[in-house]
Amino acid sequence: MQVSFDKFTPTDLAKYPFLKGTAEYIRNLDLRVDTLLSPDMSPILKRAEARVKDAIICLRMSDPNETIRNADMEIYTYPIALLLVAATENSFIRKRYALAEAKQASYFLATENKEKILRIAENFGWRITLFSKRGSEVPTDFSLHFSDYLRNTNQLSSSPDWKLVNRVMIDGNVYLSQAHVVRLLEEEVRRQIEKRLAPVEIVKLPDPLVDIVNNLKKLASERIGADEMDSPKKVVKEAYPPCIQALYDSASKNRHLSHMGRFTLTSFLLNIGMSSEQLTELFRSFSDFNERLTRYQVEHIAGSHGTGTRYTPPNCETLQTHNVCVNRDETCGGARNPLVYYKRKQKYIGSNS
Repeated sequence: MQVSFDKFTPTDLAKYPFLKGTAEYIRNLDLRVDTLLSPDMSPILKRAEARVKDAIICLRMSDPNETIRNADMEIYTYPIALLLVAATENSFIRKRYALAEAKQASYFLATENKEKILRIAENFGWRITLFSKRGSEVPTDFSLHFSDYLRNTNQLSSSPDWKLVNRVMIDGNVYLSQAHVVRLLEEEVRRQIEKRLAPVEIVKLPDPLVDIVNNLKKLASERIGADEMDSPKKVVKEAYPPCIQALYDSASKNRHLSHMGRFTLTSFLLNIGMSSEQLTELFRSFSDFNERLTRYQVEHIAGSHGTGTRYTPPNCETLQTHNVCVNRDETCGGARNPLVYYKRKQKYIGSNS
């Protein structure tokens, strides 16, 4: 039996602002773009901006105790924070914000009772029930329909523990501990927020809000590094280092790449502006291609998962050790990393075009 969503308290909505009840709760607040600059909205706008900054800088939202103490403000800042993130039109910031929200939700969920977790899971339409251990040898807390389980393990399936074949499943239901359900909810939250932040046409913002958005983009660029921002860039294939060109040619022709070769090619192309989707397509023709695993590995290197750190390609010395360094030319001299080569060659091409 589904549990009524109106049983969520304001504190619940502050901790889990993505719940369906949040929209109803804030409906009485006139959150139009033209009202965000009013004096009454100033504290809420500042907190929304801080919320995004926290996500960019340290992949979290705020002091959890502050969220509980200032429940009303936290509820109202959530949709404004979403607006600011969407307005950056930057996929790295969008993914980082979604991950930060998901991790904060996971932090709170870890201390909730099973009934509260059940209601939150039902909020997402999960077919989930509490599982009674009485008279059973199955050491689990919940049973979850396998389709809901699979939908939220796409990014986790590289770990044997999450493979469906390694779970207890009876009559189409997967039996899970409370900790496993919390982890799956974290994934659900991340996906749902990323979906809400999908590129859409943003209404024209007043200049003060544009300034806030630009400052957020600048902060991300300074904190993470301009080369790690996942903004659209023109990829100059003519500037590829010889080693990268060789790896790219092999990948394009479905030739085997070593683990070091795949990592080097993936991290290099991500750092010069190729998207995760384009890279996944590049590897699709491989005989051992697994879309879920490939997408997870590419997005992990891109910094969309885990600690949020985007990896750079190994230095040339390491590539020489692993026999990835090939066809050296005069531009390789003094370049300690393929990215250094690429930037040099880009400038040379630009100055001679």
